[in-house]
Amino acid sequence: MALELITKRNYETPAPSASVVLLRDGAGDLEVFLLRRHSQSFVLGGAYVFPGGKVDAEDARWVQRLDRDAQALHALLAEPELTPAAAAGLYVAAVRELFEEAGLLLADVPPAQVTDLWAALRGGRGFDELLAPLELRLAAGALQPWSRWITPTLSSVGRRRFDTRFFLATVPPGQEARHDEHEATESAWITPRAALRQYWDGQIDLAPPQIMSLTHLARHRSVASAFAAARSRTPPCIRPEPHDVEGTRVLCYPGDPWHPEGAQMLPGPTRLCWRNGRFEPDAGLAILLGEEEGPRR
Repeated sequence: MALELITKRNYETPAPSASVVLLRDGAGDLEVFLLRRHSQSFVLGGAYVFPGGKVDAEDARWVQRLDRDAQALHALLAEPELTPAAAAGLYVAAVRELFEEAGLLLADVPPAQVTDLWAALRGGRGFDELLAPLELRLAAGALQPWSRWITPTLSSVGRRRFDTRFFLATVPPGQEARHDEHEATESAWITPRAALRQYWDGQIDLAPPQIMSLTHLARHRSVASAFAAARSRTPPCIRPEPHDVEGTRVLCYPGDPWHPEGAQMLPGPTRLCWRNGRFEPDAGLAILLGEEEGPRR
């Protein structure tokens, strides 16, 4: 099911959320893990996304069971308006959503036990119910803050608004990423450039944050490169600015003449336009792939 352009504004407060961008080193290039959301999903049905979701009230119970102090995690996010507890709750949500949606548990648990726990989760048992008796610590230190995306009131392809923190992570040794056959019906390890080509060829659907995030990742050839770049800077906060110009929706990003923030925060295009039933840049696929920018790191 193709994504549809949203034309009505939504003034609800964006829901605090977390998304995990799983990376691994492939045969000569970086690979990323994508899930295809169920076609009937209310949020981005049929699109390929990174594992993630909203912060739950129950996530607060796990803040004291993270392997990093809340103050330290707060500093890494570099969001002074957040309390340390709220910052730590985003890390908990990232760990929980990664387990629920992809079967990976960022904790010191044997891989075979993780498989059994995920099977029980899919059978209807809850995250707290399964993991609280184990008295384990969640590995917040395995999550590297990468970016923050806030859905505008004119959200373009989604009916909900989110304030999402994106984290980089790798698969714990011995574990295997997969989809749950419920919220997600397919999954794949794929290079960012291959995913963008498939999007361009109409083989898969991507929402704008995923398009721009894959464009960002396409500038890296290894996990080490992507993590080093993320550690070297404060996570950028991306607030897309939508404009309707002669019947065409244009999403502008920092650095674009139509965006209030003059400094470009992401590599690639500074705007995406709704054409041919999808969002694409004026300069075509090449600017997404970074082909005009020289060798990748």
